[in-house]
Amino acid sequence: MPSPSLRVGMVLSCALAVAAGTRPAMADSQTTTAPLSAPEQTVSASAALDFNINIGKFIFFRVGSGAFPVASGTVDTVTLDTSASFPASVTNGAAMPLSWDGSVPLFASTANATLPVEVRSNAGQIALRTTVVSPLSNGSASIPFSAIHIVSSDSNLPAPPVPDNGTGAAVNVTGTAFANLVTERAADWTFSYADSSDSTAGSYTGVLMFTASAL
Repeated sequence: MPSPSLRVGMVLSCALAVAAGTRPAMADSQTTTAPLSAPEQTVSASAALDFNINIGKFIFFRVGSGAFPVASGTVDTVTLDTSASFPASVTNGAAMPLSWDGSVPLFASTANATLPVEVRSNAGQIALRTTVVSPLSNGSASIPFSAIHIVSSDSNLPAPPVPDNGTGAAVNVTGTAFANLVTERAADWTFSYADSSDSTAGSYTGVLMFTASAL
């Protein structure tokens, strides 16, 4: 029976820049003197100061290991063991009657895997995509990557669909502040495997890359 595993990668863009004083602050000046008729009169002077604060855009995206704001060099591995699902009437024994159309049984993961996911950004609407870097293969055969299913614990941070190859469709992350221009979201993504294709037994490995980008 196939036992797929995949390495989960992430694209991390963390270029937080707050620049105050990229050019000199501009100020004016004023001199005030007391009149000769009242030289001891209280005097005051005012000066206005202009500020220019530049805040750069940033995206922090984590799938699995790591913590904001440090970039992690760890690529987590999701391992899913599978078992075949036969008709419920199958029982042990010899010459047992069975009503079965002969279709290939469904192989599904016996235990799912869960990873923490986090997105932080001030760059506006954030979209997530999945790219197949290398297909699920055991060296001589392959199985479709779309057999990997991902469910998020928070609909505001959905998991993008997994394509068979290339890059899949984008899903949007719901922002948290400033008219959805700032995002701070965290969730758990649960990975499972279910496939009815006629696959040979073996250990299948592949790599997915998840990307967060500002629209």
